[in-house]
Amino acid sequence: MSSVSARRGVHGVCRALTVEDGLLRIVVLGAAAGGGFPQWNANNEACRRARGGDPAARPRTQCSIAVSGDDESWIVVNASPDLRQQIEARPMLQPRRGLRDTPIAAVVLTGGEVDAVAGLLHLRESQGFMLFATGRVQEALRANPIFNALSPAFVRRQSVGLGRPFDLPGGVVAELFSVPGKVALYLERENADLSGQAEDTVGLRLSGRTGSACYFIPGCAHLPADVAQRLRGADLVFFDGTLWTDDEMIREGSGSKTGGRMGHMSVADPHGAIEAFRDLDVRRKVFIHINNSNPMLLDDSPERAVAAQAGWEVAHDGMEIVL
Repeated sequence: MSSVSARRGVHGVCRALTVEDGLLRIVVLGAAAGGGFPQWNANNEACRRARGGDPAARPRTQCSIAVSGDDESWIVVNASPDLRQQIEARPMLQPRRGLRDTPIAAVVLTGGEVDAVAGLLHLRESQGFMLFATGRVQEALRANPIFNALSPAFVRRQSVGLGRPFDLPGGVVAELFSVPGKVALYLERENADLSGQAEDTVGLRLSGRTGSACYFIPGCAHLPADVAQRLRGADLVFFDGTLWTDDEMIREGSGSKTGGRMGHMSVADPHGAIEAFRDLDVRRKVFIHINNSNPMLLDDSPERAVAAQAGWEVAHDGMEIVL
């Protein structure tokens, strides 16, 4: 980790929070799973507390982070359906000069689920940026004509191979790698094997000029040995925190699917994330993509205390980390 400093940008505007050259600044735009927290049609105790303004039940928008290596160019990772709201909540993503402008230089997708791609439609107003994803995800976008709203005159789509580092604006280097998951919900009928192919669900490694690295894995059905080895000793990992236990939505009565069926490993089951990461020596571990049914969302819950005792943080909108 490194210190955060204030300095003036090229136009003399003093920014309250700026990273030194070469450091990586990560901002959580949204920490919740699909539907957000509170979810629009969810009436469990946690959602009622959030709607009531309980400070221990902070609302969260749908999962996304923004990353910059220079505080000028920003990369959005997963375009959540809440992206417009997230931009309006984070000044560093807002226009800075001229009538039309954005510091968002690129979007990187880790899958093709609605929760990761619907926000692209907020970026359709004749604004240039680059869109990075695996070939499989790019193919899913091309197959849906609604995404033709992203004019090729402005948006350059680039397919990225697994395990091949690629450059992003602002001195950030990225790499996509396969993790166990599933095909997007809207593609399930077209795929006999719901676990999908290697490019359907991926993790993302991001590094700055200093070499410090952040991993972003919002969906992971289980942690295989090769992925665990990749994460060993990492500086920072954002990891799938969707459900506390695999069957919690069934027990709550809010759903009929287990976490495994949805492509998510649980947090606290015997083979869950807490146990899987126990000996990986990750310096900072943060749960993200947290479902409204997960009691870990509540600051005062016993489950939050268990996660904290195991060395985990729970992401919230606006959380910032500098590497």
